[in-house]
Amino acid sequence: MISRYTRPDLGRIWSEQRKLEAWLEVELAVCEVLAEQGVIPKGDIGQIRSRASFDLQAVRERERVTDHDVAAFVDVVAQSVGEAGRWIHYGLTSSDLLDTALAVQLREAGREIVDGAMGLTASLVKRAREFKDTFCVGRTHGVHAEPTSFGLKLAGFAFESHRNTERLRDAFEKIEVGKLSGAVGTYSALDPEVERLTLDRLGLEPEALATQVVPRDRHAQLVAALALAGSSLERLALEVRHLQRTEVREVEEPFREGQKGSSAMPHKRNPIRSERIAGLARVLRGNCQAAFENVSLWHERDISHSSAERVIIPDSTILLDYMQHLATGVIEGMRVDQDRMRENLELTHGAIFSQTVLTALVEAGLSRDEAYRIVQRSAQRAWDDRSSFQALLEREPAVTERLDPATLSDLFDYRRFLRHVDQVFERLDGIEAQALTT
Repeated sequence: MISRYTRPDLGRIWSEQRKLEAWLEVELAVCEVLAEQGVIPKGDIGQIRSRASFDLQAVRERERVTDHDVAAFVDVVAQSVGEAGRWIHYGLTSSDLLDTALAVQLREAGREIVDGAMGLTASLVKRAREFKDTFCVGRTHGVHAEPTSFGLKLAGFAFESHRNTERLRDAFEKIEVGKLSGAVGTYSALDPEVERLTLDRLGLEPEALATQVVPRDRHAQLVAALALAGSSLERLALEVRHLQRTEVREVEEPFREGQKGSSAMPHKRNPIRSERIAGLARVLRGNCQAAFENVSLWHERDISHSSAERVIIPDSTILLDYMQHLATGVIEGMRVDQDRMRENLELTHGAIFSQTVLTALVEAGLSRDEAYRIVQRSAQRAWDDRSSFQALLEREPAVTERLDPATLSDLFDYRRFLRHVDQVFERLDGIEAQALTT
């Protein structure tokens, strides 16, 4: 991933240096187990412990000769040890090393990403509570529907963020597996006990049955979870983008001192962070397709997945980490214009109370169809002519015969729409407690 979208911790995890460090951790763990079993002499394991190392440039230079990255790494490490270096990579095939070390790196990436997801959830919960009683219009099909609460809107995103956190945690846990079962998974060179003891040292679980590789459905599940989390971030970003439109202007991304919205138009303050999130979510979904195609390998393994994974796994984790950070900053710093929200509530001149009036007329004895036609006629006229919906209803005999002026007026009280919001917000308590542990 380009440096523009790479935060330091994820960049370090997926650096070539860290990858080879993980390879060395696996190689040394195998050697330690083999020494405990008496396969590697005590003198040799002492040399391996004290000398085994690599130089990144030396590995690169060696790969120009071998045209094989693992073979080049093994040659360099073995040379650093000396005579005892013959035990490096003993009984292993390349994928034993690659898949097990990849799990080590993914575990590290997972900790950062899950922590970031929890942080985003906590930010959403905090701001949802801040605006619990802030009225704004709800929109369906992009059209004014009924009043809602801006806090309730944010609470919905908080619950979704929590679900993504759980999916990510589960997917990362399921990828914390390794394998040392050899070229086709039969343990022809090392027995299952060596695998178990080695992986225990590394904090991984053995794959129940690996061929030459760990089955790629695990990796596809992870990339799918990353892509789904990205799509949820895009939904959040899209809401901010819509609410920041000039015609709406209810919410605005943070805009710092010295920032420029446009190189040509000084007045511009654009939702660039949210747009960036939306664009990068598309990359995550594209990577997801490649991960799904990697599941189907020839027989016990081919190498078609390898090249794709070198791109999609680091890039997907790096991107989601970045997008979560970006989204958290937007939520924590966004400006909410409550006055504008109230102004926008009045754009339909009260027509957004149509269902409330419809229900009251049905309760008062009108058939639903007759009540619907009366309310629809008045609501559309209020909208089209910019006249008061309530005043129009007061001229309808079928309405005034059944609803006295005080009852009709009470129907236009915004507070009735939020009378159950406290019950919904009680459901936030559980996810808030988890999110705040980050």
